[in-house]
Amino acid sequence: AIVGQRVLNKNYKEINIRIAFNPITEKFDVLNKALQNSSEWINSINPIINDEITISKARRDYMDVNPEADEELIEQRIEELKKIKNKQVGIIELDHSLDIDTVTEIFIRINQKGVVLSNADFVMSKIAADELHGGNKMRKMVDYFCRLVVDKDFNKHIIDNDKEFASHDYYKTIKWMSAGSDDLYIPDYIDFLRVAFTFKFNRGKFSDLVALLSGRNFETRSYENEIAKKSYAMLSEGLNEFANQTNYQRFLMIVKSAGLINHKLISSKNSLNFSYALYLKLRKDGMQETETHQFVKKWLVMSLLIGRYSGSSESMIDEDIKQIQEKGIKDYLIHMEQTHLGEGFWDFGLVSDLETSSVNNNAYNVYLAAQCNSNATAFLSKSMKISSLIEQRGDVHHIFPKKYLVKNRYTPKQYNQVANFVYTEQATNIKVGAMAPNEYMAKVKSEISAGIINVSTIDSETILSENLINNDIPLALASSDHSEYENFLAERRKLMARKIKEYYENL
Repeated sequence: AIVGQRVLNKNYKEINIRIAFNPITEKFDVLNKALQNSSEWINSINPIINDEITISKARRDYMDVNPEADEELIEQRIEELKKIKNKQVGIIELDHSLDIDTVTEIFIRINQKGVVLSNADFVMSKIAADELHGGNKMRKMVDYFCRLVVDKDFNKHIIDNDKEFASHDYYKTIKWMSAGSDDLYIPDYIDFLRVAFTFKFNRGKFSDLVALLSGRNFETRSYENEIAKKSYAMLSEGLNEFANQTNYQRFLMIVKSAGLINHKLISSKNSLNFSYALYLKLRKDGMQETETHQFVKKWLVMSLLIGRYSGSSESMIDEDIKQIQEKGIKDYLIHMEQTHLGEGFWDFGLVSDLETSSVNNNAYNVYLAAQCNSNATAFLSKSMKISSLIEQRGDVHHIFPKKYLVKNRYTPKQYNQVANFVYTEQATNIKVGAMAPNEYMAKVKSEISAGIINVSTIDSETILSENLINNDIPLALASSDHSEYENFLAERRKLMARKIKEYYENL
């Protein structure tokens, strides 16, 4: 960015970044509208760094808009700016006796004023600097795979510009992604590392991976070259298993078969990461495919429901993989269900979780997955599937219409309760308009009797009853107006919770 070259953003897209400079305060910043409108800032340092304009020209341009500035000082600062590309990056030498945890902490603290870095960044830096064990090629494998997920054309760049890597087995493992297409799981380098590490090492803390790659013997608290060599080999195996086309695609097939057909239904990336690590582990342990699928689906949905990996998740990941290694997935899953998914959760906790106006809610998203899993039809529709509307990015609509509730003085928090949401076809929603439920339901029933397809595409009372049941709509809706709204919400939350419970138990 300093010399005007395009850089990659977090989504692996090339973008232009202009670096601005204030010669008075000697501060740098990414150019934004506020800086662009300030005469004190040079909008782009690129022309100066790249010798496109002379120092005297840059000084004159600056003084034209800042006549009160110290001209001699401005010229001095611009001269210093021009020298920046020839300056050596600072090197900090650390005492060789420091333990790896201290080194990791220093790495993170030095960088905390810029982009916040983590143990995962230190792992990536460590393997990138390693040529003895092939860590530098592992780093490329991780970066290239994650970029291919979002940019298929990058494959040509690898072939044309990194022929050494293109001839390596790592490239053979990842090149399939250049033709792959799926936005359900878009791993970044942290996700890639986490799955590979958790699966191969039965650990969850990146600080442990840093230590192992450094040769740490946790029992003797010493460092051994043989442990470092073995750890790099294990990490390589884990990365290969992650990127293996069969493993990757079968895992996503399992996720979709649980009704989690769209990334917006999955509120925790680490739930996906752990479930993928679990899938790889159970396959490696020789578990039957059918059993593996069942345990992976249950673990994924359970972890989403209880928010197992929300927030700081490393300690939970570490605990879970170690417990699974010690007790086995069957016994540990039973333990987790007894601890977190007892009758109190299903009857009260989950119902309470559904009392929200946020669609980014674990319970509500799992409810939608349950509807997709059961292949349910949309509200007041004979054939349109909820899964199709979700995949088409259709909108949810209000059972008690928004305009109707606004007219009766309900607040956004009240009318936007998730228990008032259904997926339905746009045409149906428009025709319902601002009618009270008892009005539009009476109209639907009269149209069924008259053989008319208008508000709804349903053509029989039997199908209508099934549709209400499949969408967990209390039957009292047909006679409800706004005075029954709160009772309706309370009843529907219970029905939604029951749907989720049945869904989970049948996975």
